[in-house]
Amino acid sequence: MASVSGYPTVVSRHYQLKQSKLGLGFEETSKSARLPPNHRLRRCSLVYRSGYRPTGMGIEALATGTGGMSSSPWDEKPYDLLPGGKRSYLDEQDVVSFLDPPKELIPLDPDSYNPASYLWKKIGDIPEERRCRLLSVLKPSLIPRVWEVVGTRYQDAKLAKRSSSPLLSLEDDAVEMQEFWSCRTSEGPLPLSWLNDFKKALFRGKDGGTYGRILPGGPIGAGLAKLYSPLYFTARQAVEVMSTEQPCDIAYDFGDGLFLNLKDFPEGFPQPAKHPWPFNDHLVIYIRHVGPGVSVGQAWQEGKELNQVPKKFCGDILMVKDYFVVNS
Repeated sequence: MASVSGYPTVVSRHYQLKQSKLGLGFEETSKSARLPPNHRLRRCSLVYRSGYRPTGMGIEALATGTGGMSSSPWDEKPYDLLPGGKRSYLDEQDVVSFLDPPKELIPLDPDSYNPASYLWKKIGDIPEERRCRLLSVLKPSLIPRVWEVVGTRYQDAKLAKRSSSPLLSLEDDAVEMQEFWSCRTSEGPLPLSWLNDFKKALFRGKDGGTYGRILPGGPIGAGLAKLYSPLYFTARQAVEVMSTEQPCDIAYDFGDGLFLNLKDFPEGFPQPAKHPWPFNDHLVIYIRHVGPGVSVGQAWQEGKELNQVPKKFCGDILMVKDYFVVNS
């Protein structure tokens, strides 16, 4: 397979190269618009290939009439094989490439489409059992970009009402009573490096409220769990981040750790305990729904003192639901 003149361009599963706009959100540069006459375009996902390694968005051209290659898109596999046999799934690369497109692609006017809606659909294309791989395929530096893109979701009234999971809808008729999520920050606070990778558990209380707790992760998470556990919080509806006035959907209030008025907790969950500093310094994590089973958050240490200036507690946080975890 040969790339088109060595330059990347873009084509989606739904668009042909009949238009200058070759994919939702991008258009090709004039330098990459020329195709050799003896090649045809492959209808592929939004993946840019350079040699054998997927690195962004683009198209592939296949020689026609030679080599006995199948021309049916049904014969295409949902992944590329990298050197060493590792698989690079196209649906995951769609998300990566949308958030971090190659320089050769020119983004279209954001007013012509809704980036958050497109991202929501692309995440929905990834099977539930592979969705947690987004934590590894997305560079930590791209997590703030997720928060930024999802900000356009509030421009779509229907999309703004959708939730990334049943419990995070905060509705009384939620079917699931517990959810477990894996999380990664773009930059954790130095004294608390275990926050770069951690887990959270959500559960519905008998009082109808939604609660959760942070589970320290990483190689030293088990040892730190005794120092910081159980780190409970309450989930509530929120419309904006207090410090920035940016829109959001939910807030996780940590309080002092002793404010939970629950008598019954999920099996294996410890009783509430007072939070250690800085979790007891009016820490709040603001949440935005990104797509099915995916959300993004910002943690702010707002302070208990009236004259205390709120500060970002850590980098932005990408959160992905573990669909097959039933106990912690």
